[in-house]
Amino acid sequence: MSEKVRVLVVDDSALMRKLIPQILERDSSIEVVGTAMDGAFGLKKIEELKPQVITLDLEMPRMDGMETLRQITRRHRLPVIVVSAHSTDGASATFKALALGAFDFVAKPRDAASAHMEAIADDLIGKIKAASMMQVMPAQPAGLLEPLRSANKVANRPKKEPTKVVAIGISTGGPNALQYLLSELPGNFPGSIVVVQHMPEGFTEMFARRLNECCAIDVKEAQSGDLLIAGRALICPGNRHIKVRRMPMGNIAVLSDDPRVNGHRPSVDVLFRSVATEFSTRAVGVLMTGMGDDGAYGLGLLKSAGALTIAQSEDSCVVYGMPKAAIERGYATRIVPLDMMANTLSIQCSPQRVVRTVEV
Repeated sequence: MSEKVRVLVVDDSALMRKLIPQILERDSSIEVVGTAMDGAFGLKKIEELKPQVITLDLEMPRMDGMETLRQITRRHRLPVIVVSAHSTDGASATFKALALGAFDFVAKPRDAASAHMEAIADDLIGKIKAASMMQVMPAQPAGLLEPLRSANKVANRPKKEPTKVVAIGISTGGPNALQYLLSELPGNFPGSIVVVQHMPEGFTEMFARRLNECCAIDVKEAQSGDLLIAGRALICPGNRHIKVRRMPMGNIAVLSDDPRVNGHRPSVDVLFRSVATEFSTRAVGVLMTGMGDDGAYGLGLLKSAGALTIAQSEDSCVVYGMPKAAIERGYATRIVPLDMMANTLSIQCSPQRVVRTVEV
């Protein structure tokens, strides 16, 4: 029998220090070895208890979660899962924590009573297990974790029809990887991008705003009816599905509240299936870092429809689950490291290449 995953819970709320261990210890492969009421105590208990994974609240007295995270990543290099407040301030702090090296996050229910904590139980357990398998963080491109930088936007961007529609599916490790990818694209990028990032409701709007600040292309949280235009990326809102639709007056994104697919809403498979149906050879499918296999089936549909299909390389993924599932099934036409992804998409979406493809 394999050893249990040793977890330390760091949270200033006595209720959370009770509820999180109760949730985790229902899984026989996880053992909560201790709890701590703030960062200072947490750092001491890391030395004493030798946990493999840490869950961390960001709002704590004495030493707050952000400073605790800095200390953990600098001194111990242990994976940290942030347990975030479900608020605008909580979302902002969460993205800063991910930039500092947190493995992933879960959002506390607005009412953190025992019954409501059930909603995050499976997600938290899954992320702890994935984090425990990390030996070292993958090699990341230079600049991945640098502070956000202002981007030179294209002034009065014309609403041009894109050469291709790029559909991206991404999960654990996604915020930093997506920031890196989109910030590397030029402002005159000729494709239109639609992204499904597994993320809770209430976090995607701020995520899109942060990306828009540091990218030369435009980035926004998607709304039903948004046009698919060149030089813009649409981020699917949390707890909604996104599809694309070809219309006489322009191609658009459509949101829905259909049931979860593969346990997810949004689901990458829902997006990929829609893009394959509507755009076939004028599409590019990209499956990036993440747990599970959401998107693998959809990438197969894209490949069958004649689209280029790309999977992120193992050495550049925080979690290799989603790309691996597609690669093993033979659905990925290309395997591309993160630091080459933007260049690959720019080449594939260039008007000259699209013209040559049509002529062939």
